[in-house]
Amino acid sequence: MTKTYSYTPQNVCSRHFEITLDGNRIVTIRIVGGCAGNTQGVCRLCQGRTIEEVISLLDGIRCPGSRTGMTSCPDQLAQALKQIQTQERGL
Repeated sequence: MTKTYSYTPQNVCSRHFEITLDGNRIVTIRIVGGCAGNTQGVCRLCQGRTIEEVISLLDGIRCPGSRTGMTSCPDQLAQALKQIQTQERGL
């Protein structure tokens, strides 16, 4: 059964994430805003992977173009997935 989540990233160019999961596996990700080519590439590379795989690949990536220099659109995607995990566990 698929479920779609919304997330508003912080301190980056992208403005909104829409993440569709089938259980623990990513079906699709849609990113509004940000660098179009890069965000499309990230979305395609994440398809079919588990939440844990994507978090381990993207968590901590930094972009000097972010407001703080301490995050990036991929890092914010990892943060969104962590939030979904917490939400689903009821923590």
